[in-house]
Amino acid sequence: MTKKANKYHLKLDLVSLASGETPEEEKSIEVDFDNHDEIFKIIEVLKEKDLFEEKGQSVEFAIGLKLFSEVMIKNRNNPLFEEFAPAFRDFMKKLKSS
Repeated sequence: MTKKANKYHLKLDLVSLASGETPEEEKSIEVDFDNHDEIFKIIEVLKEKDLFEEKGQSVEFAIGLKLFSEVMIKNRNNPLFEEFAPAFRDFMKKLKSS
C-alpha cells in the first residue's frame, strides 16, 4: 500500500550573482516532489516561533529541512545517512520542543 503524500512544485531561479554581476544565462530549475508533511503549515509554525534573526530565514529553513528530511526518510537504509540519522532525530525533537 502506498502512503498518501502532499504534492508540490518548486521553481528556483538564479536572480543575481554574489559578485553583483548579471548571470550570463538564465538559470532555472523546477522540481515536482512529494512530502508527507504540509509544508506551508510548517512554514507558518516556524514563522511564529521566530527562531532566526532574519524573518525570511524561517521559510528558507522550512523548505530546506523538509526537502532534505523527506529524501533521508525515503532512503533511510542508505549508508550515507547511517551516522547522521540519530543526530537528526535529536535535532528534530529539539526543534519541535522549541
